[in-house]
Amino acid sequence: MSKLKNVSKGYLNNLKKKRRLKPVITIITVVKNDNKKITRTIKSILNQNYKNVEYIVIDGGSTDGTLNKINKYRDKIDIIITGKDKNLWDAMNKGIKLSTGNIIGILNSGDYFYKNAFNIVTKYFKDNKIDFLFGSVKKKRVYSGFEPDKIHYRFNIYPAHSCGFFIKRASQFKVGFYDTNFRYGSDYDFFYRMIVKKKLIGLPTQKKEVIGKFDVNGISSKIPFYKSYYYEMIVRYKNKQNFLYLVGLYVIKFINKFINILNIRWKY
Repeated sequence: MSKLKNVSKGYLNNLKKKRRLKPVITIITVVKNDNKKITRTIKSILNQNYKNVEYIVIDGGSTDGTLNKINKYRDKIDIIITGKDKNLWDAMNKGIKLSTGNIIGILNSGDYFYKNAFNIVTKYFKDNKIDFLFGSVKKKRVYSGFEPDKIHYRFNIYPAHSCGFFIKRASQFKVGFYDTNFRYGSDYDFFYRMIVKKKLIGLPTQKKEVIGKFDVNGISSKIPFYKSYYYEMIVRYKNKQNFLYLVGLYVIKFINKFINILNIRWKY
């Protein structure tokens, strides 16, 4: 377990005040050696128009000065933990276990929220009987929508995990935590369990209600497509989808990928 490096002054008193003003949004930021981007990520939370926020930062033992930048805001960050994590999912789970808010969101280093993000989020949870929300997210363009009916054969049914996904804390604990045995794709596994097994209810925001900006140069963008497909099949197999179906699905995905690559080359 990582060492508790810092709990901000007056944390317990601030927490009591926040609990009287519902809903409280808990945001968890996971970071390791990202000193060029972490400040913008932190500021995007501290500068929100909606202030009833619990902020938790999980640092994986940075050695490049990242922690120094985090500590500049230690009086405004509720909990800071630093130490070795098994992987990204382990770090996120640590933050979830420490969370006390009504709604949980993830914002990994490099991504950031727009100023009105939490006002949009809380309105959806207030006006609708939902367990979770997928907000529109800016990447190279705006991605929006949510297509749960397609989860049995593809996972790109939502805009983004970090900065786009919010879930009621009670619903989070119904589904459980992120599986740390996966190097990649544990979010796929979580969403499969959330939608197919637990049958939780969620909505997307409107396309114009953009929550934040997702860093397209992050770790997820550097995974080769064949490796991404492999981990997707492992996730599906873990969740007891038919093996022969998965073999066929894997082949179809490869064929479609190569056709798309050839089409792009012919186009230019």
